[in-house]
Amino acid sequence: MPPFDLPLTVAPGDIDELGHVNNVVYLHWVQDAAIAHWSAAATADEQRAVAWVAIRHEIDYTHPAMPGDAIIARTWVGVAAANKFERHTEILRAADLKVLARARTVWCPINRTTGRLTRVSDDVRARFSAPA
Repeated sequence: MPPFDLPLTVAPGDIDELGHVNNVVYLHWVQDAAIAHWSAAATADEQRAVAWVAIRHEIDYTHPAMPGDAIIARTWVGVAAANKFERHTEILRAADLKVLARARTVWCPINRTTGRLTRVSDDVRARFSAPA
């Protein structure tokens, strides 16, 4: 599956006391991109059956996002095991596609009915992830 792009705009509330986007906002964008990607690519039945929980986040910040910047959160799934999916996200400045941050997150699928860890179908794994 090709990367999924989510356009975003820096809002006034995203700016911290140093005059740039606060690091916590990047994490929010990573989550927003993951949710938007799942919502856009999964079937309605898959969305009703499975929710996702992040169990690990790693973010490398390379350049600040500034007030008024248009942002692209670009995400894709890497290796997927039976019940863990590695997701990558780049936060890019839309004007020049400069990478502002890179994130790696590990997500686990949860059965929406039971609230317990579940496995996704081979079809979902094949559609979303890179080969192991």
